[in-house]
Amino acid sequence: MIKLFENGTHKNVFVNNLSTGQMVQANQHLIIHNGEGIILDPGGHKIYTKLFAMLSTEMKQNGLKHIFFSHQDPDIIAAANGWLMVTDAQAHLSGLWMRFIPHFGVDEMVVTRIKPIPDEGEIITLGGAPLMFLPAHFLHSSGNFHLYDPTSKILYTGDLGASLGNDYAFVEDFDSHIQYMEGFHRRYLATGKALRMWANTVRKLDIEMIAPQHGAMFPNRELANKFIDWAETLSCGVDLMGDCYPIPA
Repeated sequence: MIKLFENGTHKNVFVNNLSTGQMVQANQHLIIHNGEGIILDPGGHKIYTKLFAMLSTEMKQNGLKHIFFSHQDPDIIAAANGWLMVTDAQAHLSGLWMRFIPHFGVDEMVVTRIKPIPDEGEIITLGGAPLMFLPAHFLHSSGNFHLYDPTSKILYTGDLGASLGNDYAFVEDFDSHIQYMEGFHRRYLATGKALRMWANTVRKLDIEMIAPQHGAMFPNRELANKFIDWAETLSCGVDLMGDCYPIPA
């Protein structure tokens, strides 16, 4: 576990080495303020046991108050039932996916502790500190949110900013890093319009770091701004398609 930020009452912790075998690499993040914690995109069943054990090194088990699901993919919510059964935490997920998450085996006893995030986003408090659920729809999910932490000034962006195939946790050279991001973004994101909307939105925030769910983070203001500038001009998804889908021969 790596501390991205710590000031005495607030800390942001990063885990990046729990994925194994054929699983896509994924990062997990924990934010703690005054002893209360929120875990971000906690992942699937094979990660759950390891990650849950690691939390005890940073906080008390009963201190976990919130779970944030940026969207509905299995590398994010597959172990939702486990987290809800062994903690009293409240989970947060786009309202679009509330009827789908029970298919991952979420027990009727705990499913009511998953709260829908409205399309326009919302602000919650963690131990007295505000956290913002920021709309990022169609990047790549139709019901998608990012989390902004004003205390650490870290923007957690889920699949946006994801990189695959690199062997480092923090970007140092943005231009050489593009090769690890470009294929994913062009294929998985819906449209460049959503990226431009996102860029216009996050430029209103004070951002010191951008932390995606996959691959390397943009660890300072300069690199975070370079990523925003790159994303704003990217063509992706339907932008790259013709007038019809191909018919297999």
